[in-house]
Amino acid sequence: MKSFKTYINKSEIRHVLFWIGIFLYFTLSVNIDNYNSYLQLVESSAIFIVLQIITAYTCLYYLVPNFLNKGKTSLFILWLIILLLIMYTLYILYRSYYYDSKYFEFYSPIVQYYAKQPFLERLLNFSVFLSKSIKFLTPTALLLMFRFYKNQQNYLKLNEQKKIAELTALKNQLNPHFLFNTLNNLYALAIKKSDQTPEVIEKLSDILDYMLHRCNSKFVSIQKEIELIENYIALEKIRYGNRVRISFKNNSTSDSKIAPLLLLTFIENAFKHGVSQELKEAFISITISSDKNHIVFTIENSKSAISVHNKDQQCIGLNNVQKQLGLLYGDDYSLDIKEESNTYSVHLILKVK
Repeated sequence: MKSFKTYINKSEIRHVLFWIGIFLYFTLSVNIDNYNSYLQLVESSAIFIVLQIITAYTCLYYLVPNFLNKGKTSLFILWLIILLLIMYTLYILYRSYYYDSKYFEFYSPIVQYYAKQPFLERLLNFSVFLSKSIKFLTPTALLLMFRFYKNQQNYLKLNEQKKIAELTALKNQLNPHFLFNTLNNLYALAIKKSDQTPEVIEKLSDILDYMLHRCNSKFVSIQKEIELIENYIALEKIRYGNRVRISFKNNSTSDSKIAPLLLLTFIENAFKHGVSQELKEAFISITISSDKNHIVFTIENSKSAISVHNKDQQCIGLNNVQKQLGLLYGDDYSLDIKEESNTYSVHLILKVK
């Protein structure tokens, strides 16, 4: 069965099956009583199939790539008309000098009247040319639709693969950034031979386990993200002690889905720029709420009076999270960042996926 599917998936086989389907449609959708024999029916359908095949592949492999795809629409239309005129001429030649003479005696009087018309008169009949041209072009239109659909599927697949690759690169850039900050905390405690060192190692282990193994999906449970944030805040409390006053309110009413590690980046920045450089007591206020439709995240932190700001350099984490928001949420998010003289705040609204 697997080899059969592989065989069917080959382009040549699909095209053969397509034309067999077109031929069966022409032969089975007509009234056999109008024909003297099955041979006459086959010969009547065969000419259309041959001319349709020539029309289709001339359009697909010459006219479309050389004219239509290059924006030469006028030339495409001109050559298409010439192609249809050639196909129509071949059809009239076939009917006049082979098919009609062979089956003339089986025709009805009306069909015999048209069959007796001179070749040039039949060739110049515009209404017949138009109707036959539509018939010649019908399979071409179907093949172009199939090709367009396949190209769209390939485009969407490539776009999704590109998005996944970019997100993976961003996460790989973010994780070492987080690990570097946390290991600095652990190093500082180890130097002091603090009794809190085992607790820090345990929480760091939980955080790394989550980041490496449990947040590989595009969206994860917000409750898992909140646990990650709580562990991170606990680590930072151990590091800074009384130097920072932290308020964390979790008002989530549903277990919504959220892109992993987004919120943590803003919290990292609050500690890095609002606490580490502050000599006096700093503050960080965090609120997370969610319902069935939206996730709302707000964080506000104090700014150090002695901090040096370089507006041309943004932290890696903030750049990454903004790129991830665009990739994962498109227009389904709102991000408002405000920087004042003494405070820095972020207000993020995400549409639940």
